Amino acid sequence: MTKSIFQPLLMTGLIFFLCACSNTANENNSEVTDKEEAASNTVYPSDVIPFMDKFKILLGDGTKEDDLVKYEQKDFFYATQEDETNWVVYKTPNSGVTSKNSSNTRTELHELRNWTPETGGKLTGTLKVMHVSTSGDARVAASYSTVVGQIHSGEGHENEPLKIFYKKFPGHTKGSVFWNYEINTAGDDNAGRWDFSSAVWGYDMSVVGTSASDYPTAPENGIELGEEFSYEINVYQGIMYLTFTSAGHDTIRFTKNLIASDYTTTADLPEQTQKLFVPIGQDGVERKTAYAGELQYFKQGAYNQTNGKDPETNMVWCTGADTYDGDIPQQYANGAYTEVWFRAATVGEGTPPVE
Repeated sequence: MTKSIFQPLLMTGLIFFLCACSNTANENNSEVTDKEEAASNTVYPSDVIPFMDKFKILLGDGTKEDDLVKYEQKDFFYATQEDETNWVVYKTPNSGVTSKNSSNTRTELHELRNWTPETGGKLTGTLKVMHVSTSGDARVAASYSTVVGQIHSGEGHENEPLKIFYKKFPGHTKGSVFWNYEINTAGDDNAGRWDFSSAVWGYDMSVVGTSASDYPTAPENGIELGEEFSYEINVYQGIMYLTFTSAGHDTIRFTKNLIASDYTTTADLPEQTQKLFVPIGQDGVERKTAYAGELQYFKQGAYNQTNGKDPETNMVWCTGADTYDGDIPQQYANGAYTEVWFRAATVGEGTPPVE
């Protein structure tokens, strides 16, 4: 029987087709393998600080995420390495989308557990602030600052018994670390609430410029951008114990009662409050039991205190900074953001203070 002259051609075509399919499959498998390898090599924030399963997060564009294990968002929340040390980066612009009760953006953790001052809790952090907004109004207390740790009330007025700040004026080599206590205002009207600020290294919040672009003298004992420091917030049996440490600086400690107020009458208003808050109509008094019995939770990350609101409307919190119409890449390119790196942090139960 005579063979068809097309048979060898058909066999050749079949072999070519099978080889091509094999090569395509190999390429696809290679791509999958590369992606899997890249994913396996990725260091996530939860690999650096394992407590991420105890928090949720709000990012600077309004994104919320409840499951932070193996989670990152490269514009706001991710891990990076410097000198063989892994860090968690929190970054947020001057203008974006934030929580319902705030004008300020944040890339900030929110503790899932609630506790009262009486039951207590502890939060620690070791960090360095890498950038704060380079625009703002020097007369406004909140300008050029970010909050790197908080206690926030989840009941009542939902005020903040603790905010830990870093602030650096443009042109200064060193910035200031300070903490604020916000009163838990007596009565139903919370409009009179105010903060009392205590310096750790450098100035407290009340040190401001005499004009929009006139800065005070740089602090001598401040903290530079990129300089590491640590804090411990320990609430035990209604008392808040704060400890701040940094190489080359004195260790600073504070104690604050969270269940009995120091500010129950107008005569108790500190001079600092009369200087900062009374001129803008915030001159309330605190309930006698302060935050006793109210549910609280910790927050940690970068809570940008610089915004684009008109300073004339509030000379404490409205900083008049550049926002580039909310364009986040433009803000990042022009210094209108804050960025904070943490290399270690813990959260847990409050413990008896070390004498």
